Amino acid sequence: MSAGFVTVPQAPAYRLIGARVPAPLLGREGEGDAPVAVEITIDRGRIAAIGPAGSSDPALPAVDLRGGMVLPRFVDMHTHLDKGHIVARSPNPDGGFFGAREAVGADREANWTADDVRARMDFAIRCAFAHGTGAIRTHIDSIGKQTAISWPVFAELREAWKGRMALQAVSLLPSDLVVDAEDEFRTVVDTVARNGGILGAVTFLGRAPDEKLDLALERLFGAAAAHGLDLDFHVDESDSADARSLEVIADAAIRHRFKGAITTGHCCSLALASDGDRARVIDKLGTAGISVVSLPMCNMYLQDRKAGRTPRWRGVAPLHELDAAGVRVMVASDNTRDPFYAYGDLDMVEVFREATRILHFDHSDRPWTRALGTTAADVMGLADHGRIKTGGPADLVLVSARTLGEFVSRPQFDRVVVVGGAGVSTTPPDYRELDPLHA
Repeated sequence: MSAGFVTVPQAPAYRLIGARVPAPLLGREGEGDAPVAVEITIDRGRIAAIGPAGSSDPALPAVDLRGGMVLPRFVDMHTHLDKGHIVARSPNPDGGFFGAREAVGADREANWTADDVRARMDFAIRCAFAHGTGAIRTHIDSIGKQTAISWPVFAELREAWKGRMALQAVSLLPSDLVVDAEDEFRTVVDTVARNGGILGAVTFLGRAPDEKLDLALERLFGAAAAHGLDLDFHVDESDSADARSLEVIADAAIRHRFKGAITTGHCCSLALASDGDRARVIDKLGTAGISVVSLPMCNMYLQDRKAGRTPRWRGVAPLHELDAAGVRVMVASDNTRDPFYAYGDLDMVEVFREATRILHFDHSDRPWTRALGTTAADVMGLADHGRIKTGGPADLVLVSARTLGEFVSRPQFDRVVVVGGAGVSTTPPDYRELDPLHA
């Protein structure tokens, strides 16, 4: 049983009364994020019924939330489990992107054995699980020898966490490698396909799209189509006027008539494009069915960082304009306690709280609570995640907050996490576990 503001009974069936659920998480559209008063009946690990106040069976044990909200377990769409928790041994020398890239590259070469990657990934998954996350997509560095080390570890952990945490993995490699090292690229594609993963790559920061990127995209889209893989790109993580590869990716998707799902992460420079250019790119994203995930905490940490100078911009994608145009948008954790982002704990409550402030989710009639998991679950093809529905699993997060204002004002340290109808521990693992890796 979990310790929190209420106690979940150890019974095969019980009901949650005095509860509220944001309308989008019940599949109700056109109501913004307004919490809806409901009673939820849980029977043998699944949601047996959802109804208005007074509709549940009074003979069943009741957990009275006194107006507190019920959320589905969260979906974290963009993480880097293989990089996590190395900041103590490989700090970023200056806090910027290129310093982070150098520090991670050196640490990967020196330390990323199977045992090291396994320990850090499992630690990160346990953090996310304790905070209430039920599904994670992670990018995996797929460069040189690391491909053969990290992907088997991921497959092992995916199996070990089956039924408790849905895990997906994406290859992460420079788009230049797709062209310059064809044999290595084929190895990555085969590894991704064999492990049921997603094919992904990163377009370089601040470099204008060129013929080499065009060729790399041709090969990536061709390989994905041939193997039935979805695509997930790191895109335009920069404030440079030359960082404009997002439109090139959309053009390639339209040209290939690509049938799989395409996700683009970061897309920072789109916020700095002219109104006309931004509208044109967004229109192409809609035509191609491309989704966008913004990483507000990490990008605020990295973007516009110059020594002795206060940053001038937020480094986030224009989610309001994208969402209004019908493009599926999400927010996610990104990096955790590594040189790219020295903080974080894979806590989607923190991500949503900070996104609300950074991206101005408040004072909006858009259903932003979908960013806690519903949209990401749809993109990931997880029908039983990110929503609360009759017949679905009783995988829930119970919070004392009665409104979104209360929800984003505190960390919700007293939340209750329910998996298969049973409360689980909400205490994350102790950082001391990782001390042997930093020796």
